Amino acid sequence: MATGLLTQIRNMFEGDPGVRKVADDPVLSAELLLLFRMILADGVASESEMVAFRRICTEAFGIAEGSIDAVVEYLNEFGYETNGSQAIAMFRDLDVERRRQLARHMADIAKADSHLAENEVKLLRRTLDLLGISPVDVVKPAT
Repeated sequence: MATGLLTQIRNMFEGDPGVRKVADDPVLSAELLLLFRMILADGVASESEMVAFRRICTEAFGIAEGSIDAVVEYLNEFGYETNGSQAIAMFRDLDVERRRQLARHMADIAKADSHLAENEVKLLRRTLDLLGISPVDVVKPAT
């Protein structure tokens, strides 16, 4: 009980730890923004896409489940400052495996609702082109 209260007090002064993590890492912020663009590419933010997004946040980036809503709110408030091209530009100089990871995450979101909409395919294809990633790399398991 006391630990939970101390955590709440700390979060009031320092902010949510998941939001701090995202705010302090421009590449992570860019990836989450691109994942959100993929969620919205077909015009519908489905529950299955949000479940995939939450899974990626926790498994790939170590963002606590309890922080994800605050992270989404942060991205909604500050994400308008970064467009898709700017977000992708942050990945161009990263190693190829990190770029592949972004592409796989985007594909996971696109496939989450069991329907690939034309706009999702276009967004993924454009992202792959800009990152210099082959579509084959998206379907191969990570090494």
